[in-house]
Amino acid sequence: MASRSGAVAAERLEAYRSETFRTAAGLRVGSIQQAVAFVEQRGFIFFWPIRGVLLPSLWVAVAGDRPVAAEHDDPGHVTWGWKDSLLGERRWYYGKVLRKRATLISMQVAPCFYALSHNFGSPEEDYLDQYERGLLNREAKLIYEKLLREGPTDTVALRRATFMTTRSSNYRFGRALAELQADFKILPVGVARAGAWRYAFVYDLVHRHLPQLPERARRIGERDARRELLLLYLRSVGAAPLAQARKLFGWAPQDLEGALQDLVEGGRARRGLRGPAQGGEWCALPELVD
Repeated sequence: MASRSGAVAAERLEAYRSETFRTAAGLRVGSIQQAVAFVEQRGFIFFWPIRGVLLPSLWVAVAGDRPVAAEHDDPGHVTWGWKDSLLGERRWYYGKVLRKRATLISMQVAPCFYALSHNFGSPEEDYLDQYERGLLNREAKLIYEKLLREGPTDTVALRRATFMTTRSSNYRFGRALAELQADFKILPVGVARAGAWRYAFVYDLVHRHLPQLPERARRIGERDARRELLLLYLRSVGAAPLAQARKLFGWAPQDLEGALQDLVEGGRARRGLRGPAQGGEWCALPELVD
C-alpha cells in the first residue's frame, strides 16, 4: 500500500458530490429525459440508494437526500414509472447488477460490465459449463433454459415453468433472478399484467435482446474495463475509501489494485490518502486532494 501523502478536502468533496449526486439546488432531475441524461453523464447509478454503499441514485437525484418513501403517492416515486416505461427501449441498461441491486447503466458503459461477466463465446452453451463448475445454481439454470426455449417470459410464468410457485420458494427464485441479472444473462424488458398484483416483470436473454452488446464487449480487456469503471466511480463520488470500491464492485483485491494503479500512473487518481472520515486508505480525483 502506498504511504499516505495527502488528505481529501471535506468541504470540497461535499460540494463536488452535491453536483454529481444532484442534491444541489437547481440540479434535481425532473423528467424522464433528464433521468436518461443523468445516467449517461454518470455512467452507472443505483435506482434506489443502498445503505452503506456510496453511489448516486435516481431516487436521490429526483426526491432529494432522504429515505425512500413508503407512501405510494410520494412525488419521488415518479422514478418507478420512468423505469417501467423504458424497459426494453434500450435507452439505458436496467437490472440487478451492482451488489445485485437495481442499477441503471448507460448503453455506452454496459459493454465494460459485460466484459467482466462469465459470458464468453457462446451464451447458449456457456451457461452449461458454468453450471458444471458451480458458478450457476440449479434454479438459475432452469430459468435461463426456459427463456432460451420460449423467449421473453413474465415472472409468473417463469415460476410455473421452474416449479417455484410456493411461498417457500420465494428466496430461491429471487436469488436465481438476481444471479442471472448480475452476470448479464437476463434483464427485464417489460411489464405484464400478471399475478395477484397484475404487475410482473418480463425477462429476456441479454444476448438476444441486445445482440450488439457481446460483440462490443469482446473488444474490451478485463483490466481496461475495470479501469474505466473505477474512473467513472471516482468521477461520481469524488473520493472514497478503497473498501467502498471493493464493496461496490466485488472485485478481487488484485484486480482493484491493478485498475487503481493504472489510474494513478495516468495521473487520473490519487491514492494513499487520508479521508474526512474513517475508512482506511482513500483514493480520490486529484483536484479534491489538498
